[in-house]
Amino acid sequence: MCTMIAMKTPVTGGGKGPRGWFPVSQVNVGYDHASYLQREHALLLDFVNPVLDPGARVAVELDIASGKALIAQLQAAIEAAEQSGIRE
Repeated sequence: MCTMIAMKTPVTGGGKGPRGWFPVSQVNVGYDHASYLQREHALLLDFVNPVLDPGARVAVELDIASGKALIAQLQAAIEAAEQSGIRE
């Protein structure tokens, strides 16, 4: 059964694909059928640049526990960066 859970957010960053680095301007986030992960459903993360060709994409599939761990580590890294006093 499809969950139809799909969201996107603009970002500023870069991703590395088969042809090297490219600018990433959007992240698509969802929870639906997995393509690679041996589970029926997975968290789906697609780091993309929609103005470039379809190859400008880095896709990741995670189970829920891994997604929660990723959120916690991202938050910890952001807090450490903010406390370091280094500016973007």
